[in-house]
Amino acid sequence: MTTTWTASNRSLRTRDYILILTALAGITALAWCYLYKLTLDMANMDMSSMPMSTMVGMRMWSAADYLLMFLMWAVMMVGMMVPTAMRAVLVYASIAKRAGGQGTPVASTYWFVAGYIVTWTVFSIAATIVQGELDAWGLLSPMMVSASATFGAVLLIAAGTYQLTPLKDVCLKHCQSPVMYLATRFSPGVLGAIGLGVRHGIYCLGCCWAIMMLLFLGGVMNLLWIVAITGFVLAEKLLPAKLRLARVSGILMISTGAVFLAFL
Repeated sequence: MTTTWTASNRSLRTRDYILILTALAGITALAWCYLYKLTLDMANMDMSSMPMSTMVGMRMWSAADYLLMFLMWAVMMVGMMVPTAMRAVLVYASIAKRAGGQGTPVASTYWFVAGYIVTWTVFSIAATIVQGELDAWGLLSPMMVSASATFGAVLLIAAGTYQLTPLKDVCLKHCQSPVMYLATRFSPGVLGAIGLGVRHGIYCLGCCWAIMMLLFLGGVMNLLWIVAITGFVLAEKLLPAKLRLARVSGILMISTGAVFLAFL
């Protein structure tokens, strides 16, 4: 897998690598700075002095609440998921460069990244709606952490179970080695680049959506928890498939959730 990926990127010059990696690092850094500011703002809030009617978690959400939460999720997905797509982005850039060298009109690699972000933006809409419902059912605290041990245990078991499914395997294999998929489905132009980015994002979403739901377990705005989940997703995609990280983690999640339920 590593050999194939390396070979597919030989046509990229050092300058190309630097430009692409710098741009992605900049997008990611801006997203994490935004998340860091949000966590600081939440940490500095004096919850005891705030009227109950102003606190999310103590009232029905308004349209403004949904908009702000969607923005938070969308930025968070950029910060978490763009780094994990680095391999696919470089593969696409190499394919596009070779196609351009053969006279095919190609779009910038950044359009591929834009399509990838579109997929996770749609996920952010769904996650915002789910959070609103969980909040209405009293399953989340005002700090956006699971307020129910039973709910937390169920989340772990559900995420662990998904880790063991065939769909998870298919999506993870694609994310670990996207070369053939991107090469065979490459199409020229901006719409082609965006469409391919969206489709790659769908595979990535199929791989990671259940893990993302664990944000409700440790806290949607718990920066350390966000970093931990990001690191796990990176490890799943970059470490050798023979380590079977998805299988091992799935069994651990199910076992941990079952222990929690047993002692409730």
